[in-house]
Amino acid sequence: MSPGLRNIPLRRYRKFLEQQGCKCIRTKGGHEHWARADLNRPITLQSHIDPVPEFIVRQHLRYLGVDLDEFEKLMGR
Repeated sequence: MSPGLRNIPLRRYRKFLEQQGCKCIRTKGGHEHWARADLNRPITLQSHIDPVPEFIVRQHLRYLGVDLDEFEKLMGR
């Protein structure tokens, strides 16, 4: 596990997605769907799991085209 990815509070992760130009387009059950114009499909975030697990963050970073170093800078780590 990377130290920069552990225990990212859901609230803070939502702010990160907003900084990346994503908007929450729909909420259904315990899931939020975030979209951006250049993404082929929405990012699904489980809103009932807090903090956001590392494997979810890594997957979303790949979709967004953000590398780990940039993510850690944006998160202030």
